[in-house]
Amino acid sequence: MQRYNIFYQVHKGLRALLYNTMMKLQQTDFTNEKDAAAVTAQVATVLQLFDAHAHTEDNFVLPEITAFEPSVVALFENEHVLDLKLSTGLSDMLKAFSLCQSDEAKQDIGRKLEHAVAAFMNFNLAHMAKEEDVLNTILWRYYTDEQLHQVTLRILAHVDPALMPIYNKWMMHGLSNSEIKQWLLQVKNNAPDFVFRSMMDLAAAELPVSRLSVIQAELSEGAMLAA
Repeated sequence: MQRYNIFYQVHKGLRALLYNTMMKLQQTDFTNEKDAAAVTAQVATVLQLFDAHAHTEDNFVLPEITAFEPSVVALFENEHVLDLKLSTGLSDMLKAFSLCQSDEAKQDIGRKLEHAVAAFMNFNLAHMAKEEDVLNTILWRYYTDEQLHQVTLRILAHVDPALMPIYNKWMMHGLSNSEIKQWLLQVKNNAPDFVFRSMMDLAAAELPVSRLSVIQAELSEGAMLAA
């Protein structure tokens, strides 16, 4: 039986954000003011979401296993400290870029920013994979799927409302068609109708028509079968 993975959906979104940001950095001409502003704003979004995600794990996930595996908790807390160090370095680099005047300085800081984001991405990809392997194994040993769902609900209740649409956007980009369909069905069945409509609007805004049409068709088919 496949167990509930408390990290799965948000990690897919965060990975999609990292991949997209890295590609944009590689393609950006940092002497072009508009393009540079767009990509540096996205790097700032990366820092904001990963900082909030680490805070969530520190306050809602790791405490659930402290009594059982304190040494494992200490390991992941230490990794979050290293992650914060990488984030601080990136934040300082964004500030440095904002102060650049010459094209040469912009190109230099831009290259350094690209390399720093690559290091941040590599660290976090490995860190998230370790969480899904090590922490899930412990959580599944001591908690039922229903109990883990309750942890997710507590997390959602404490997410900054300003960040939720951004998380949702990148999860929409990172999930498969079938995963998005199941996500939308859960929203439809458990949330007010206006929330479901807003999620459908998000799907329409973020997904290619080819993907959106498949998801809409499967949702309609599911609704007819339910009827």
